[in-house]
Amino acid sequence: MTTAATATLIPLEAVDPAMIEEVLDRAFGPDRHARTAYRIREGMDWLPGLSLAALDEHEMLVATIQCWPIGLQTKQGQVPLVMVGPVAVVPERQGEGFGVGLMSAMIAEDARLAASGGPALPQVLIGDAEYYGRWGFSAAMTGGWRCPGPYEPHRLLARGHGLAAMPAEGMLGPWES
Repeated sequence: MTTAATATLIPLEAVDPAMIEEVLDRAFGPDRHARTAYRIREGMDWLPGLSLAALDEHEMLVATIQCWPIGLQTKQGQVPLVMVGPVAVVPERQGEGFGVGLMSAMIAEDARLAASGGPALPQVLIGDAEYYGRWGFSAAMTGGWRCPGPYEPHRLLARGHGLAAMPAEGMLGPWES
């Protein structure tokens, strides 16, 4: 049995988009597009450097992680962020560590990019603090942030460089270049 320790991680852009959609549908259901996270990143393309896929021992796609350019819209303007997710694992392989492996690899790649002079943007997601807290995600700084749809404020989590300097209030939405 493959686990995250023995999975093959590849760039998401190396995967057929139809296969990515199949994994997302299997992990979250066909109604996933109605979720608030989809509204936040509407019209955006995922970020190639931080979006990854996991292949099992048979080179079958079993999990993906996507990261998106979004902004916190404030009265003073837009502040850039990276939205993490979805982290999708096909149902029959959940609990084997693929999600943890993808999250850890994405965080490591983000750190590598920042160390080589790339942007070090705070990251945000909608998820469970008990799971994502191991990577430093918390709701401590997001209490005044809003989303364009229903969400539970305690599940709006953020981490990363510059988070303490982020505006206390704003609306999350697609990055407006």
